[in-house]
Amino acid sequence: MSVFADLHVHTTNSDGEMRLSEVPEAARDAGVSVVAVTDHDRLHPELPTPVTAFEGVTVVHGIELRVEPAAGERVDLLGYGVTPTPDLVDELDRIQADRKERGQRIIENVEDRLGIDLGLDAREGLGRPHVARAVADHPESGYDTVGDVFDDLIGDGGPCYVARDVTSFERGVELLSDACGLVGLAHPHRYGDPEAALELTRDLDAVERYYPYDEEVDPRPVERAIADHDLIPTGGSDAHDDTLGRAGLSKPEYRHFRSSVSL
Repeated sequence: MSVFADLHVHTTNSDGEMRLSEVPEAARDAGVSVVAVTDHDRLHPELPTPVTAFEGVTVVHGIELRVEPAAGERVDLLGYGVTPTPDLVDELDRIQADRKERGQRIIENVEDRLGIDLGLDAREGLGRPHVARAVADHPESGYDTVGDVFDDLIGDGGPCYVARDVTSFERGVELLSDACGLVGLAHPHRYGDPEAALELTRDLDAVERYYPYDEEVDPRPVERAIADHDLIPTGGSDAHDDTLGRAGLSKPEYRHFRSSVSL
């Protein structure tokens, strides 16, 4: 399937490698006409409207928000067509303060364990991928790949891992529903219990139907959730680099999405 709309892309505003100014060229290189910028727990300051025409590419202002259900593991919500509300801005400010503190603790843990100086300062938007890249790039770290750093040091439960405070599922849905045109569940098959994650979609508008998983997944549970809860299918590459279009919506599917979001 030709990808017309890649609705899950990260920039340097969170833990991506692309600046917003580089998105149109990356989209054109991939033959993609629409990109949703969905930075982690942050709104993009250079996207003042829910949708923007940017050098011939349609850019949807989105967000990926980590939330914690009352029971079960944390999941990620994707909000599309953002018009910031004071309550959402306040919550994101709180989250970023926590992320900055957490980032500093992870950096210190890694430096103490490896006996090196990463030359990295905690800041808003800093995530574990930034730390992992700094470790892999350090000549004395003993690590060559980001994946190995996650596996050995900073992955969930690792010796240098630090948990962070996240928004409750109910509050996250409320905040995003007030600020966005559509709220969906991200990458359901990335969770330990996809069926439990998909149960949460009864309170959402959408679910990420297309996603570049590392292995073959059974699409039927997602398709059942779409049918049972009248969900809008979304899709995207979850790009943290500049390669877009690995997954996403066709042109007809995007038209359905856009009419549902009222962009």
